[in-house]
Amino acid sequence: MNIARSFNNWRKYRQTVAELGRMSSRELQDLGIERGRIHAVARAAVGF
Repeated sequence: MNIARSFNNWRKYRQTVAELGRMSSRELQDLGIERGRIHAVARAAVGF
């Protein structure tokens, strides 16, 4: 994987973590995501 792709994946990961982190527990529950799994969900979303 090249550097640009790695950087873009990292940015997408951080953005996903930030967006999910801003959601209320109720919103996360509606999506089927536990707050403690936000990082795992973000990693899976970008293919880490």
